[in-house]
Amino acid sequence: MRFTPQILDDIRTRLTISEVVGRKVTWDKRKSQPGRGDFWACCPFHGEKSPSFHCDDRRGIYHCFGCGASGDHFKFLTETEGLSFPEAVERLAQDAGVTLPTADPGQAKLAAARKELADVTEIAAKFFHARFRAPEGREARDYASRRGLEPTTLALFRVGYAPAERDALKRHLLAEGVSEAMAVEAGLLIEPEGGRATYDRFRGRLMIPIADERGRVVAFGGRTLDPKGEPKYLNSPETPIFHKGSMLFNIHRARESAHKAGSIIVTEGYLDAIAVAQAGVENVVAALGTAFTEDHIHRLWRLAPEPIICFDGDRAGVAAAHRAMDRMLPLLKSGFSFNFCFLPDGKDPDDLVRSGGREAFLAEIAKSAPLSEMLWQREAAEARIDTPERKAALEARIDALIGQIKDERVARRYRLDMRVKLSELFWNHDRPARGGRPGSGGKPAPSSPVDLRQADDVELANIERILLGLCIENPELYERRIDEFARIELRGASLEDFKRELHRISVDFDDVSVSTFYGGVDERFYFVLNEIHGDETQLDTGGRMPRGHRLRERFPILKFHPSAVFVETCFDAMLERLSLRTLAEDIEAEISALTAAEDAEAALRIIELTRERGRRWEELGRREQELAEEAKIIRAAHGNRSPAQVLWG
Repeated sequence: MRFTPQILDDIRTRLTISEVVGRKVTWDKRKSQPGRGDFWACCPFHGEKSPSFHCDDRRGIYHCFGCGASGDHFKFLTETEGLSFPEAVERLAQDAGVTLPTADPGQAKLAAARKELADVTEIAAKFFHARFRAPEGREARDYASRRGLEPTTLALFRVGYAPAERDALKRHLLAEGVSEAMAVEAGLLIEPEGGRATYDRFRGRLMIPIADERGRVVAFGGRTLDPKGEPKYLNSPETPIFHKGSMLFNIHRARESAHKAGSIIVTEGYLDAIAVAQAGVENVVAALGTAFTEDHIHRLWRLAPEPIICFDGDRAGVAAAHRAMDRMLPLLKSGFSFNFCFLPDGKDPDDLVRSGGREAFLAEIAKSAPLSEMLWQREAAEARIDTPERKAALEARIDALIGQIKDERVARRYRLDMRVKLSELFWNHDRPARGGRPGSGGKPAPSSPVDLRQADDVELANIERILLGLCIENPELYERRIDEFARIELRGASLEDFKRELHRISVDFDDVSVSTFYGGVDERFYFVLNEIHGDETQLDTGGRMPRGHRLRERFPILKFHPSAVFVETCFDAMLERLSLRTLAEDIEAEISALTAAEDAEAALRIIELTRERGRRWEELGRREQELAEEAKIIRAAHGNRSPAQVLWG
């Protein structure tokens, strides 16, 4: 065990919990008593106006009496900055001046070698940055200016310039006492075959340092300044401290903001990431132009449960997204997935923020689609389903893809989601040929939303539509609440019928192929499906409204990709609203049935029910206020600080 209890206690002893927490909060001077090691602040984990977050130096713990968050020094860093436990221990050990033992002599030697290489790349980073600011770096500075990069951004990202000479860096490294062998191992020099002299790998390029999660420079990306130069972008080769298949550019800067926002954005190139960060969107990283690997996926999930992959909308960007999807499917697990955003008109993130700023970029991010929707579009967009065999073939392809998902709960969610989509697709395809629903006497099915509204109760609450839309959008959530939801009768007649049909599809037809059962589903199901959720729609402007647009109009917080826990809490709150409506109706019925001949027992029951309703309303009000505060934080993290329409729209 590398981190023994004694070492952890030593760190806690040398570093008070208030020192660690105080970097993230402002202590309330009225409630805090520093002399007693007693500190109070507004909680960093949830929005609040009065301080309920307590820090106790004597016990070395923190606790929030509002949201229940609690822990010690190490947990605070893992919760606020997204660090792993070993990273948190190493960070605090450094702050406290505690020396950590290495696991064994072999690891100690390897760590020393890696540190030596990192020292070499740091020397190179300083050299490139100095040359960028020198007269010889004018061409690089002019290019950076044309890209819209500001001086503060250039300094923050330590942008540099590699002189267009064969051995400018090599001479500097040798003067600094770095051997040629070490420079070659660090990927800075190229050693030709045949014993010829080594030379600089990067020449005549704008240089971008690439740092690891600790912020240490471990590699470089170089953009050619020659319009005819090839390759356009050149990265360092694989070295003992740099592995492209696991590295994410800007991860050390984006980690804390991503943890606060609950989301991370991934661009294709590091210059795109720099431009987006400069625009004020700090939770952004780049994948260095390599294909997504398992390491990338797991690293991104450490930052946020549903990263947003932002690719160019051209053919290459779509193809890259499809390759990434195939890599992601087997690794999906409950609560962890991906969203995809394709930028319009062949623009990349850099173009977008330069032309429209932060708001234009975030507006596109808000349109991102979940992995399940991307998978559906890829498989169904061009599929031919004009025969039973072709319908079955499409269903088989989708089943095979879902079969790659190892997490059975996630796989079940995908199956239900795809079964609903397939059923709708087959019905829409076959509907013109049928004219009327089989078994309906030749009468045509409802043909417009007007028919749906006429069929609905005029007092249908909007919340019922939101709940059903969330069931379609989140099949896993629906499966967890299926029995509870089934017990609540919806006031809208067509919505109640839809709820029952959805239950049949998910339960009664679980072992039946879609091509077999879809024709037996009440045709009103498909009209209600579009009304509560919203199918993909072609706009007059040439664009498309993505699936789920109606749900997002009614429940706009979904545009900001809240966590699955937040969505489920909202779902439960809305269920409670409907349950309380039923309880109120029951109380009214009890009162109406009460007669003078009855004894006091009935009256007592009414009083108890009324008290229960009051208690539950009070609790629901508190819960909804907390959700509204959390929604403000989610919106603010995505650049929308408007106090209006915070949660319910």
